[in-house]
Amino acid sequence: MPQNGDESPLERASRRLNSAIDMLEAAVNRRHEEDRQRDALEAQLQAFGSDRSKLAAELDQVRARSVDLEAANREVSRRLDRAAETIRAVLAGQEH
Repeated sequence: MPQNGDESPLERASRRLNSAIDMLEAAVNRRHEEDRQRDALEAQLQAFGSDRSKLAAELDQVRARSVDLEAANREVSRRLDRAAETIRAVLAGQEH
């Protein structure tokens, strides 16, 4: 191949074209990789959204269960208090 100064205009144009094609291929490859990464991030974001929805539903169920358990606890406590009062009354009646 001739030195730079000895290149014909066609050879210079061909070299510039090859360089431009190489740069275009590199840009396309970078864009493809960026698109692939974006798609992976979008899929991950969608999975996080789905997980969040599931966790929110589970949290609602746990909160409802907690309310039910608190109500049951109050009822059991009330019944135990009543039973203790009845036992005290029976014992007090036997002492007299």
